[in-house]
Amino acid sequence: MKPVLFLLLAVAIVLTGAYTVITVYDDNLQVGRMWETPAVRPHEQPIPLMATGIVPIKGGEVFARTAHASTLNSPVGTHLAVDLKQGETAYNRYCRHCHGQYHDGMGTVGQSFTPLPGDLRSHKVQSMIDGALYKEISFGLPGGRQPPLATTVSIHDRWQIIAYLKSLGTRP
Repeated sequence: MKPVLFLLLAVAIVLTGAYTVITVYDDNLQVGRMWETPAVRPHEQPIPLMATGIVPIKGGEVFARTAHASTLNSPVGTHLAVDLKQGETAYNRYCRHCHGQYHDGMGTVGQSFTPLPGDLRSHKVQSMIDGALYKEISFGLPGGRQPPLATTVSIHDRWQIIAYLKSLGTRP
């Protein structure tokens, strides 16, 4: 009976000692354990106010998606050389792969599609109003090959691409 009592006493002393060491460690050392890190208590600091102008209250992509194409007006100059050059650069970056160097739908990627991507210098495309082109580029064609590019191409680049395409005119 005495050996069992001594064993229980020794275990109690070891557990009490371990508890004391852990408590002293947690209370007195700078490098605390997990519950002492700020990541566990994220709401102790006041939540900062959102900067003004972050959330649009008018305009934006939702407006463009729901608006009639005739109400969408281009913010870029259709005859400014800078906008046309930037539109050409954006076309080469985002559109040329499918629509091709000559805007005929024979790009390196576009050749593998059936039907081929549209000829951007055709009478059909060139006679479209800018707002309709903007909506097709931005939100795609239902049941068509044109993917929605609203999340890929910036709003300003889309308008510059349209200005560039319109400057080409119809194919002779």
